[in-house]
Amino acid sequence: METLTARRLNRATLARQMLLAREKSDVTTAVERLGGMQAQEARHPFAGLWTRVDGFRREDLHRALHGRDVVRATMMRATLHLVSAADYARFRPALDPVLAAALNGRSRLTAGLDLEALLPVAREILTEGPRDFTTLRALLQEKFPQADDRALGYAVRTRLPLVMVPTEDRWSFPQAADFTLAESRLEGRTRQAAPGDPVEELVLRYLAAYGPATAADAQTWSGLKGLRAVLDGLRPKLAVFRDEKGRELFDLPDAPRPDEDVPAPARFLPDFDNLVLAHADRARLLDEEHRGQVTTKNLRVRATFLWDGRVRGTWQTELKRKTAVLRMAAFETLPREAVSALREEGEELLRFLEPDAAAVDVRVEDA
Repeated sequence: METLTARRLNRATLARQMLLAREKSDVTTAVERLGGMQAQEARHPFAGLWTRVDGFRREDLHRALHGRDVVRATMMRATLHLVSAADYARFRPALDPVLAAALNGRSRLTAGLDLEALLPVAREILTEGPRDFTTLRALLQEKFPQADDRALGYAVRTRLPLVMVPTEDRWSFPQAADFTLAESRLEGRTRQAAPGDPVEELVLRYLAAYGPATAADAQTWSGLKGLRAVLDGLRPKLAVFRDEKGRELFDLPDAPRPDEDVPAPARFLPDFDNLVLAHADRARLLDEEHRGQVTTKNLRVRATFLWDGRVRGTWQTELKRKTAVLRMAAFETLPREAVSALREEGEELLRFLEPDAAAVDVRVEDA
């Protein structure tokens, strides 16, 4: 059985995540190829697509969202993601155990909550029209005055299939966006589900986007448990490798696995990018000593930048007197050629994020 080095795994994952070179793609195809995009905040997927798709424009994703080809909804790991409408219809039921477990994990908050009574009321309210969760919680508490309003909202968010409603805001959603029933938003937009097990299909999609990977990696990405048995069932269809620690890695036979020496350009990833979240063992991308600098104690995942395919630091932007500023906090001193390439890439990113800025400024600082 072939052993794949961490650097070889790095290049394989970067190739699938469109990070070895920007590629021509429409938005819906790109979002599907990436295995969905985490979308905790509205701006992040726009930056994530800009860094991956050749010629990407803000209006491309805006149009896909308004055209109902792509939706923003609670999916993998019970977190907000962008997925295609077709993938939402196919994979939302497969992820139901993840969403149920997320609700059960807050049993202290939701103790005594009657879901059989709550969910029909919430459905009726949302049938009348989209609501943001502040409004929805208030309406629900009128019906369930003894219940905690946060419990009411979280139960509805996890147990009813909902999608967010895009607006004309700059990043297609306001901070407090409306939600609506998926069935009404996506009526006529999804095809009849293909035969086969949707959990198996979800695992295959994961491998296409992030492989080669272990069962633990797939579980970390999806939030589902018991995926070792699923991968064992798929074994005849898969290629199997080992990593340098002797762990078994599964992959699609024809998926790209470039050589170690394939160059990887400077790239910026937004907050919560799935690239840094999609594996239990992130050694292919990130040194363990820096993991705490990327994922904070309150579970925020900072925006990161890549040099030679690895996470080398974090970044953030601000607008000061019409100058867009990008600050890079490097984990260690960067080579001169890295700084030059990152400055050039960072300036282009600032022009995308802040098109009205009179000037752009990229600064490199020690973490």
